[in-house]
Amino acid sequence: MSTDTPDSNRPQTGQSGSGNPASEPRPVRIFDTTLRDGEQSPGASMNLSEKLEVAQALADLGVDVIEAGFPIASPGDFEAVKQIAATVRGVTVCGLARCSDKDIDRAWEALKHAPQARIHVFLATSAIHREFKLRMTPDEIVERAVSGVRRAAAVCDDVEFSPEDACRTEHDFLCRVVEAAIDAGATTVNIPDTVGYATPGEVFARIRMLRDRVPNIDKAVISTHCHDDLGMAVANSLAAVEAGAGQIECTINGIGERAGNAALEEVVMALRTRSDYYHFTTNIDTKRLVPTSRLVSATTGIVVQRNKAIVGRNAFAHESGIHQDGMLKERSTYEIMSPEEVGFAKTDLVLGKHSGRAALADRARQLGFQLTGEQLQSVFAEFKKLADKKKEIYDGDIVALIGSEISDRVEAHWSLTDFEVTSGRNRKPMVTVTLRSGEDEFTETVEEGDGPIDAAFWAVERITGIETVCKNFRVHSATLGRDAQGEVRVEVEYQGELYRGIGVSTDTVEATILAILNAVNRIAAQAAS
Repeated sequence: MSTDTPDSNRPQTGQSGSGNPASEPRPVRIFDTTLRDGEQSPGASMNLSEKLEVAQALADLGVDVIEAGFPIASPGDFEAVKQIAATVRGVTVCGLARCSDKDIDRAWEALKHAPQARIHVFLATSAIHREFKLRMTPDEIVERAVSGVRRAAAVCDDVEFSPEDACRTEHDFLCRVVEAAIDAGATTVNIPDTVGYATPGEVFARIRMLRDRVPNIDKAVISTHCHDDLGMAVANSLAAVEAGAGQIECTINGIGERAGNAALEEVVMALRTRSDYYHFTTNIDTKRLVPTSRLVSATTGIVVQRNKAIVGRNAFAHESGIHQDGMLKERSTYEIMSPEEVGFAKTDLVLGKHSGRAALADRARQLGFQLTGEQLQSVFAEFKKLADKKKEIYDGDIVALIGSEISDRVEAHWSLTDFEVTSGRNRKPMVTVTLRSGEDEFTETVEEGDGPIDAAFWAVERITGIETVCKNFRVHSATLGRDAQGEVRVEVEYQGELYRGIGVSTDTVEATILAILNAVNRIAAQAAS
């Protein structure tokens, strides 16, 4: 069973807690939970092929641990963890489990074929969770935690224990639980800010307190898992590392429960860009941050905000005349890192109707997408159609086409054959939609609704028989110009569950119908499974 030495958990100097610049930088593990906590974002669920693709991208990115899922949560989660454990190499694959025999056994069943496996067990410890959720005494909590860690350690030599809501747990009791878990076999102890309540100063003090008061803390790596409810997840994670944590738990684009988690790209680039202060290192290939961000966004349907740090479209954009003047004279006047360092291309490569599959495949790779032969063929066919409509095709167009292809990885129960729209300011919209299911075609004409988009929803519902409630509808341009593609993303509710859909076309009504059908096909696939 591998453990870290005391020095690996403890900062080597100073008031700030950062490493000594005269010594070797201290390594920090990056534990990615995009496929587990990130997938818990409403509407962000992924199917098996999508999870496998994201897992491989995370391994290529250089994360140390992939938390692939919660195996007992559903058959789909179990299969995803099992497949990732069996196929993804060069990274530790982790499965989540409550401190319950059934959970732990199920997690190990999914993980047992991984060359590097970790079981992550958790149990709430704060007073509010003990009283209202678990209805257990402190002694019962310690007993359950020890039992869970021991059972996991009996089959797996890499065990992580999380006292859920640790940042609202009394100091004395937290020390007691952490010490008992390490004695039982935990090699990593995670101190989560489960509800995003803590401040950086409080996180720093709590980690320092554990290092000072838990006698066996040197036998485990301290981890941190911070939520972003108050917008401090990244700052709290960095404070934990300063205080001596050796692992940061985070997600691509910061997705996750409620307001999300600490964003992987932000903590990594903070440690790298301010290495003069932090003096820590990670194994992350930073040039793959933007491509991985794009892949996760396309797969989950969660759009990255334009002003998002590191990976947003505006992260390296300069519009102010003063800023532009400074950039022309000396780049470092207004940029603390280069766009190339995180994976943005220097130029927006233009492709046209004479470009071939090889050029498209190469550009897709640069944008972070590894297309199979079948996927490339499908995207290339749409690329050629688009090239006949527009003179120049930009990176944004390609990302939109690939995003649509990724989103379409569900069985096409229904496909669009044709549509016709009539609309005007003072007249009711009329939409005629023809859909294909197998060998059969169905046509419906709708002359009602608030506009052609609303009418399109009605038409699809009447043909498919699947009645949904639209919870979110977004349209944005993939690139600039009047001939830009419109990318439509919808989120609909069906029988209490949320389903997403994406559609891309230079015609926004067509893009809308494609997005609705994408969501409907997900519903049909779920019903058939």
